[in-house]
Formats: sequence, C-alpha cells, structure tokens
Amino acid sequence: MWRTRAAAACVICQSLANSSCAIKRKSPLQNLHLVSRSIHHPCYPSSKFQRPPLRISIQQFSSLNRLPFHKTKLLSVKHGFQSHRNFWLARLASRLLKVRYLILGSAVGGGYTAKKTYEQWKDMIPDLEEYKWIVPDFIWELDELVDFEKLLKALPDADDLAKLLPDFDKIGEGLASLKGFLSPGSPGETAFRATDQGYDNDKQFKKVSDKEKIDQLQEELLRTQLKYQRMLERLEKENKELRKLVLQRDDKGIHQRKLKKSLIDMYSEVLDILSDYDASYNTQDHLPRVVVVGDQSAGKTSVLEMIAQARIFPRGSGEMMTRSPVKVTLSEGPHHVALFKDSSREFDLTKEEDLAALRNEIEIRMRNSVKEGCTVSTETISLSVKGPGLQRMVLVDLPGVISTVTSGMAPDTKETIFSISKAYMQNPNAIILCIQDGSVDAERSIVTDLVSQMDPQGKRTIFVLTKVDLAEKNVASPNRIQQIIEGKLFPMKALGYFAVVTGKGNSSESIESIKEYEEEFFQNSKLLKTSMLKAHQVTTKNLSLAVSDCFWKMVRESVEQQADAFKATRFNLETEWKNNYPRLRELDRNELFEKAKNEILDEVISLTQVTPKHWEEMLEKTLWERVSTHVIENIYLPAAQTANSGTFNTTVDIKLKQWTDKQLPNKAVEVAWETLQEEFSRFMTEKKGKEHDDIFDKLKEAVKEETIKRHKWNERAEDSLRVIQHNALEDRSISDKQQWDAAIHFMEETLQSRLKDTESVIEDMVGPDWKKRWMHWVGRTKEQNIRNETKNELEKLIKCSEDHPAYLANDEVTTVRKNLEARGVAVDPCLIKDTWHQIYRRYFLKSALNHCNLCRRGFYYYQRHFVDSELECNDIVLFWRIQRMLAITANTLRQQLTNTEVRRLEKNVKEVLEDFAEDNEKKVMLLTGKRVQLAEDLKKVREIQEKLEAFIEALHQEK
Repeated sequence: MWRTRAAAACVICQSLANSSCAIKRKSPLQNLHLVSRSIHHPCYPSSKFQRPPLRISIQQFSSLNRLPFHKTKLLSVKHGFQSHRNFWLARLASRLLKVRYLILGSAVGGGYTAKKTYEQWKDMIPDLEEYKWIVPDFIWELDELVDFEKLLKALPDADDLAKLLPDFDKIGEGLASLKGFLSPGSPGETAFRATDQGYDNDKQFKKVSDKEKIDQLQEELLRTQLKYQRMLERLEKENKELRKLVLQRDDKGIHQRKLKKSLIDMYSEVLDILSDYDASYNTQDHLPRVVVVGDQSAGKTSVLEMIAQARIFPRGSGEMMTRSPVKVTLSEGPHHVALFKDSSREFDLTKEEDLAALRNEIEIRMRNSVKEGCTVSTETISLSVKGPGLQRMVLVDLPGVISTVTSGMAPDTKETIFSISKAYMQNPNAIILCIQDGSVDAERSIVTDLVSQMDPQGKRTIFVLTKVDLAEKNVASPNRIQQIIEGKLFPMKALGYFAVVTGKGNSSESIESIKEYEEEFFQNSKLLKTSMLKAHQVTTKNLSLAVSDCFWKMVRESVEQQADAFKATRFNLETEWKNNYPRLRELDRNELFEKAKNEILDEVISLTQVTPKHWEEMLEKTLWERVSTHVIENIYLPAAQTANSGTFNTTVDIKLKQWTDKQLPNKAVEVAWETLQEEFSRFMTEKKGKEHDDIFDKLKEAVKEETIKRHKWNERAEDSLRVIQHNALEDRSISDKQQWDAAIHFMEETLQSRLKDTESVIEDMVGPDWKKRWMHWVGRTKEQNIRNETKNELEKLIKCSEDHPAYLANDEVTTVRKNLEARGVAVDPCLIKDTWHQIYRRYFLKSALNHCNLCRRGFYYYQRHFVDSELECNDIVLFWRIQRMLAITANTLRQQLTNTEVRRLEKNVKEVLEDFAEDNEKKVMLLTGKRVQLAEDLKKVREIQEKLEAFIEALHQEK
C-alpha cells in the first residue's frame, strides 16, 4: 500500500511543481537533496540506479528488469490554506509518528526485497568452478601483474569522500514539508485513494509488458552478440593476415635470426617417439592429446576438417573411411600446407589438386597399414597441418564405432575398434572429443556409453552435437536438443557442450561455404533465440578455441610430471647397464646393426685375400670327389674290360666326350659355387678370439642365407668351361717323367681309396672276421653267414680264372648255388650276383694297383708308344688326362671366382644389408637379447627426456 501512496505523492508533487500557485516560494520537492528525491520519489529520473549488466547469458531472464509503472491520470486537486484547528500539538505528534512508521516500514520492506532478489540472483547463476579453464590464465595472475597497493593510495581519503555525502539538514527540512501532504483530508490522502482503484488494472497490464520486454531484450542481445561476433571475426582475419606477413618475412630471412620449432611441433615429436616406445613401461599414453571418437558417419572427420580448415580426409557415402588412427598436429604457419611425418613433400591445401593427392595418399596409407584378413589397423598415421590462424593442438581421429559387422568386414572389426578407442581414451590426460550425430535418435548412440565408461565424471570430455540443422528440422520437440546439449538425455557428463553444423552434406563444399552456412543457420536458429543454446556453445570456431585451451591446460599440468617420471626411468636403466655391462658401450639396435654391417663387409672383402693356390686346391679336391665315382664306374672300369689298348682308348674317348658335353661343366660350376659358399660361411662364422661378439651370429647367418639365395653364377661360365675341359681331355702327351709319376700317384690314391671302401662294404656283408669275433665278442648274423659262404665260393672261382670278366654267366651262378646247397646253404641268385660284384671289384682294384707298380718304369715305353713291349699303361694316361683336366678346370674356376663372383657376392651382401636396414621387424628379430633391449630402452628414454626438457623450457619461455 505504501508503494501506491508513494506513486500518488510523486504525481501530486509534479502537479504542484507545474501549477501556478499564489504562494511565491519553492516547493518542498525542490528543496530536497538529489539523494533525498531518489529515496522518496521513485519516478524521479535520478532514482534509476544503473547497474552494470552481468556477463552471463542468464541476464536476459533476470527478474530484476522491471518495466516502468503505468502512469494513472489523476484529477487536478486544488489546495490552499486550511483553517486553524485546536489541539495542534496532538495532531503534530500523530503526524510525526505516521512519518516514522512509514520510513521504518519502507526500510524493512526494501531490505527484505533486496535480500530476496540477491538470493534469486545467486540461485540463477550457474556453478562455474568446472569452467575455470575457459578463463585465460592471466586473469588469475592479475595480482602479480597489477599493483593494487598503488591503486589504493591513489583513491581519495575520508575527508574527500565526506564532501560527496548528502546534506542531512536539508533532508530533514524536506521531511517536515512533506508532513502536510500526509495529514488526513489532505490532497495526498485523496490521491492515494484514487490510485488504489487502478492498481489491479495496472498489475494485469504490467504482466503483458514484462513478456514483451523480455522478448525485445532477447532479440537485442542476439543482435549485439552477432555484431560483436562479426567484429571479432574481422579482427581475427586482420590479425591472421598480419601474422601471415610476419611469418613470411621470417621465412624469407628478412630478420636474420634462426626460427625455433613451434611448441606444438616439439610436442608432436615427443608423441611420435612415445608411440614407438616399449609398451611394457606404460608411459606412452600419459601425455595429453585430443581423441576424436564417435559413431560411424557421425561427422568426426568433418569436425576435424573444420578445425584444420581444409578437406584433407577421404570421404565416402556411408562406408568406413577411417581405417586406422590418424594423428593430426595443428600449428600456425605462413602457408596452409600439410605433410607426413616420414615424407618431405608438402601438400598445398589451397590447391584442389594437392588436396585430392593428399586424400588419396591418406587412403593408400590406411589400406597398406591394414593387415590381410582385417578391416582396421592399430598403426598410427602421423600428419602435420600448418596454416595461418590454426589453433595449436594434437588430435587423433579414430575409426568410427559400429554396432554391427557388415559383409566385407572382418569378424573382429567391432571389438578391434572398441579396443583401439579404449586404448586412446584410457590415457588419464587425453581430452575426449565425443561426437554425436544430432540428426539421429540419441538412444541409438553407442559412443556415449563407451565415453561414460572411460570418463564417468566428465572431467576431460567435450561433447559435440553435429548436424544441428537437420536436428532442428526433423526433431518435433526442440527441448530434446536442449536436453542433449545439457547432457540430461543420457547419463554422460562432460566438461563442455557444443553444437556445430558441418555443411549441407555435399562432399564438394569448401570450408568457407560451410562456415558461412553455419553462421547463417545459427543467426536464424530458434535454438539461440529461445536461449536453448548459448552463444559460446555454437560454431566450430568456438569449439576449436575451447578444445585448444583445454589441451594446453592439460599439457602444462602433466608434462613436468612426465619429465620427472622419465628422469627416474633413465636413472634406473643406466644403473642396470653399469651393473651388467660395465665394459661395453651403450649401442642401440641401429648402432649394433651398423657395427655388424661393417664386420660383414670386412669378411666379404677377406675373400679376395684368399690365395690362388688355396682356391685351386679346394676346387680340384672337391671336383674330384664329385666326379671320381663317375670316372671309375662309368669310364675306367668299362674301358678296362676291353681286350686291347685300341678298344680301351676308343671307349675312354667316347665316354669322356659324352661326359664333357653333358655333365662335367655343370658339375664344375656347382663345385665352384659350393666352394665359394664354404669359404664365405667360414669367414662369417669364424670366431675371432676375444673380439668376437655372439650377438651378431643370428644376423650374420641370416645375411649369409639370403645372399646365397640371391646369388647366381654367371650363365656363360659353363660354355667357356666346356671348351676348356674338352681340349684338356683330348691331350694325351705327357711331357716328362714327373708328370708320369704324378699320374701314377694320383691313380694309386684313387684306387686305394676305392679298395678301402670296397673292403668296408664286404666286411659289412659277411660280418666280422674271427679275430674281431674273439676280441669284441661279436658274432655274425644268419645273412652274414650265407654271404660269407657265398664269398668263399666266389673267391675259388676267381682263383681258377684270373682273367674272368666282370660279370658272372648264368651257368656259373647255378654252379655256385648248387655248391652252396650241397653244404646246406640255401642262397638266392641275386645275392650271388651282388656278392660277386664286390668280390670282383676288390680283385680288379688290387690288380690295377699291381699294374701301377709295373708302370712306374713304363715312361720310357710310353715315349716309344709301347712298341716292342708287352707293357701297356693306357690307364696311367687316362688318369693323367683326368688330373690335368681337374687342374685346368680349377684354375679357370678360380679366375672366375676372384675376378667376377666374389665381387658380385659382395654386391649382393650390400643389397641384403640395405634391405635389412630398412626392415625394422627384421632387425628386431635378428638382434635380440637383454643387452640390446636395455640399450634400446635407454636411448629412447634419453631422447624422450631431452625432448620433454626442451619442450618445458620453451613452454616457460613462452609463458
């Protein structure tokens, strides 16, 4: 009621001020001080206290924004002097008491209303503790940057402030003059009653006015936000151009200084090294990175492209395009380019040809990383994108989460994608960028449950709702979008909620057109107009800024802790190395490979140091071991069975010619290649005393096997060798006695070796003789007894006929069998022939050796062509021809070895080593052991620690 009366009093005061009264003095209202007018007359202009607007979106819904009261037209009230009344002292006291109660009630009511309004404001303001990361760090450090003591000294003292206080004497005079208007029957009382009648109508009208005012304020707020948004974008664009010019000048060398690596590039290098580090230490996943996860076709790649400001990823309609994790390092640079970690080629992202080539290269790398029988890969593709105005951060785009394995996919595709996503999200410092498709029902989402499991408190999750334009068009209830953004539709918590538009669904859209479409949509969207979404929650630009700030906040908080952890790990590894390998240098796998490579090449060069004599002796010996059986069995023995020397020589010439044309050159090349392999293997496996390091044995063996597999002898070597061997075997002229004796010695050694082998075979056939049976207490088997009886019978046959041919006649076989049966020994004819072969062979070899002794003095007769001599030594000439052919063949092969094949072998070894050097899996497989692994871990830990320390130093310098 007192508010109504106050309003009426204000109207009366205004009428009094404007009326032409006969009393020529100032109105009591004019005598009031400015502050007094504000207290007692709310309609006075100075009473509108201008409060600074709050910087939160809640302001537009505040209940404190009141519309001005509707003015009620009152009849003009004439006033004049009142007649004198008695008891004026009592009336004066009653009037003063009314004024006191009025002032006291106003103070109590105003205090209660202010307290209630403050509580309403306090309840409406959200809890911003979890959003402190949005405020830049320098705000919290103002006390270090601003000297508040100087500001306090600059403020006026108490005397100066007292001058600004109101004049309380004048306020008292104003209160006394107001007394007359509040007395019974006064014009003020009449005005109060008149005002009471229109109060209800005014209250109803004010409700409508408040609603219209709220709508007007919301529209004005949106217009103001859009205005400042355009101004910010214009300033950012100008700033981007200026920074681009500065970077270009630095790039051209106008400033004569060396540009350091950017912080994000240094941080990306640390992550690349960590990705190769041994997982057993479980440290590679403790540094921050932004992990982009979402359902398949939810718009993950599109959001990442909007942040990178380029269409860099391959696209497909509904099919899985992201088949492996892609790590994208965003940094600022003068030109908008992209390049891979393991390549020096730069892709100009302003040219459509380079963009197409980049998308094709990413797709090829993804498909190559996928193993046979799989759909996705765990191998990470590292890509750097630089450009003016890009936010510095490291993002990892993961394959989209699927609910069903379709045809053409591996059966374990779903589980593999889940394991990859969990591996990246379980990093306690990873920022999870959860992408949700706004055009589909939220209940169909799989990724939200997965993210809730990995980050149940939502302290490192940022939720992004894509395709909001389609969602607004298709969703019947807009409140559903608000529930999704606020995280009320599902139990997933997040650090921040954003809504973005990633285009109209056309793959040929440019980034600029998508940005324009996104801005235009949100300008006209009901979601903003109805305050379902806040201005800072929309557009990819705001999302990029928020993600970048959160990323660097986590980097600053965790990088020093990780550096300390690696420092401790390094100390432990160094201590272990000193205790186990105090006299060895710390060589990692690559350094050990280089050392082994040099040793292997030195050993290959050692092949050229082998003497020609050693080569020829080895070749001649090995070749004769290979061909001696053929010479004895197929050439010498058949020729020795002939009747005369002419037939012997003819048979020998024919068989030697056939042998040379078909078998001998090939056998010789095989022998040479095997000899080279043996020498190469001997040098590779030979231990060199204390300097030998058995850690290289597996590598040397693998290099040797691979080199031998690749090496092929010169194909033209056989043709030239055939001619040389044919000419050597046709020569029958022994020039001196020394060669003759050498041929006899060669023949004797060969025959004695064959005789020894034959004796061993016969002993196995007939069993041990009586001496061994008595000395070693062994006996003969039944078959050995039969063969022994057969042997004795055949020896009698040879003694009866010393010129017996090499084969038994059928009647002779029958005679031997009957003689054995007469002694009670049943024998098979095949056994008789088999035994005869060995018995006759032994007899023939003994006869040939005796003939060698006779031919020792036969060189004189040989020179006379055995004229007038019963001695014939054609077999000596045969063995001389064979011996000379072996020597000439060995000499020819030695020349091919030293001049051609050793060099080709060295070339093959180098190629094998180069291939092994590029194959890390091969090196890991061949260079193994605790020593290698310890050195490898020590090197990587040192490298990581150095990179982290350099990064921390640069971080402090920038700060």
